[in-house]
Amino acid sequence: MIEVDYRFPAGIDAEKQAKTIAVGQTVGTWDARFAHREEAFRDRLGKVVSIKTQSDGSNIATIAFPRANVEGDIASLLTMIFGKYSMAGVGKILAVRLPEDYGIRPKFGIAGIRNRLQVGDRPLVMAIFKPALGLNAEDHAGILQEVASAGLDIIKDDEILGDLEVAPTSDRLRACRRVLDTIYQETGRTVLYAVNVTGRADRLLERSRYLVRNGANALLLNVLTYGFSVLEALAADPEIDIPIFAHPAFAGAMCAAPDFGLSYAVVLGTLMARAGADAVLYPAHYGSLPFSAAEEAQIREELRSRGVFPVPSAGIHPGIVPQALADYGNDVILNAGTGIMDHPDGAAAGVRAFFEAIDLSTPGQPFNLDRIPPSPLRVALEKWGG
Repeated sequence: MIEVDYRFPAGIDAEKQAKTIAVGQTVGTWDARFAHREEAFRDRLGKVVSIKTQSDGSNIATIAFPRANVEGDIASLLTMIFGKYSMAGVGKILAVRLPEDYGIRPKFGIAGIRNRLQVGDRPLVMAIFKPALGLNAEDHAGILQEVASAGLDIIKDDEILGDLEVAPTSDRLRACRRVLDTIYQETGRTVLYAVNVTGRADRLLERSRYLVRNGANALLLNVLTYGFSVLEALAADPEIDIPIFAHPAFAGAMCAAPDFGLSYAVVLGTLMARAGADAVLYPAHYGSLPFSAAEEAQIREELRSRGVFPVPSAGIHPGIVPQALADYGNDVILNAGTGIMDHPDGAAAGVRAFFEAIDLSTPGQPFNLDRIPPSPLRVALEKWGG
């Protein structure tokens, strides 16, 4: 069975709504004409398991759905648990509990990405090309050379950068691949470059294969705008033998309303982890976007339960490293855009500041600026705080 928790705000008849979902999102009603099929219908019928009243007067209804009603993917799951009902009135999905073998496991995940990078005992550091738009392919290569030479593990395109005339995707990859090869030849280090793959579904899949054939070693996908089915197709494709980084763009449209939609933990945790993502980006509660620490923790645990790398993002800078290590330990990718690229002494210094922060951090204890010697980390703390 598949269990789903729905929250209904105070004043809503939770029992009525739960029954509406259990019946309307599965078999529907039937009459005497189909009496000979009643046993088959009951086998496919959703069931209200419980309704629990919360201290604020809201109610959480748990509904069990037969697994036989879906195809093992995310699209049919969403259609069943919230499809038509999502237009019927208030109600928010808080949790989805799936059988262990439901969905796709990551090809790489935490262990595989670490193996590719040959880094096993510390957090990984990731940067974002900035500015987001307007750079040409050689600009990207120059930035990559600077940050990769400073020890960066991973860099990604900005999610809004598509296959645009100023810097076509294939040109960006070609220019950056030369840098990745040089870094490897000179240091033996692998640096991952997550190329943002875009386009209509059929073109996106073929473009992804093209990028892999031409040296891409990671992909970035805006899963919620292109669809979970696209992520599942990439993850299942034997030609896409590189890690897939899932971006949370559009998640707020699905999750931010208090009484509608789905929780961030379901969308960015449960569903991403079952659709084949190797690493998932999402806001950190101490970053630049409003986000709940409890929701972030749920996402982290959902991802880790499937071996997927958590990537707290948005406003990450070296000063938050002690708190991030307290929350995550070593199995985390620290993803910084301006927190690296806008370092007063340049992007390379921004990378070094993160590694200094990792080396000097005591998890959970903020940095004491007076005890930090002159260094890229000190400059970062003076700019962004600790």
